[in-house]
Amino acid sequence: MSEINVNQLLAQMRTMSIEAGNKPAVSNDSGDFAAMLKQSIDSVNQAQNTSNELAASFETGRSDVSLAEVMIASQKADVSFQAMLQVRNKLVDAYKDVMSMPM
Repeated sequence: MSEINVNQLLAQMRTMSIEAGNKPAVSNDSGDFAAMLKQSIDSVNQAQNTSNELAASFETGRSDVSLAEVMIASQKADVSFQAMLQVRNKLVDAYKDVMSMPM
């Protein structure tokens, strides 16, 4: 039976927590909304492509892909798509509000 080094495990957890808490700084000169929206859509597309590739690999019987990996990738793709869909709905609502304003 292998022995777990608790101090090493705690150090790894602290490191991961710090990394998860670090958010990239947003610079003022890169505030192009269209570029940010395109990047978000590309990110969702990449998540869906990754999910499809993992599913296809699992279906063909590759031993390096587990069912858990496939399900997690699928859920990540679904959640990111649903988030993008909600952003789109909010943008459409905002557009309708602006267009219905009297001039």
